Amino acid sequence: MKFKLIVASLLAASAVSAFAAVDTYTIDPTHTYPSFAADHLGISVWRGKFEKTSGSVTLDRTAKTGSIDIHIDPSTIDFGMSKLNEHATGPDMFDVKKFPDVTYKSTAIKFDGDKPVSVDGELTIRGITKPVKLTINSFKCIQHPMLKREVCGADATAEFNRTDFGISYGVPKFAPDVKLAIQVEALKTN
Repeated sequence: MKFKLIVASLLAASAVSAFAAVDTYTIDPTHTYPSFAADHLGISVWRGKFEKTSGSVTLDRTAKTGSIDIHIDPSTIDFGMSKLNEHATGPDMFDVKKFPDVTYKSTAIKFDGDKPVSVDGELTIRGITKPVKLTINSFKCIQHPMLKREVCGADATAEFNRTDFGISYGVPKFAPDVKLAIQVEALKTN
């Protein structure tokens, strides 16, 4: 009887320990800005960013698993030119009245040691979902000097074809390829 109790206690401790290995982070919207670069008539590259992002990240560095759930408000697009911002939020591009949310949800995270290096996931724009792979160029966690809790930051990149998501405005004069760059910081919540 005593042996069964010890085994049950060890199993419970293992389960708690395994559960405790999962860290949850909340995206810091004041330090996270997905940005992009796209062709302009083949003569220049236009760049912009989204001003409002939210979401969460979970990481289990021991098991080398995790999840990412990101939400971007496309109405906050900023090219640095108000007329273009207005056009991009309209029906020709993001159609934010019909589709007020852009999402990215991971399906798998690849690790090198205890650091994530790439993410397979699904990007949804204008209600259309397609696979998009993120490459994590840098990843680091530190104790935040002011908030006194762990914060992790990453720089990630990806490429996709905007016509796959129903944004075909200007094609073929404007090439449909988009380069995505994401600077992200997230605060540990557990």
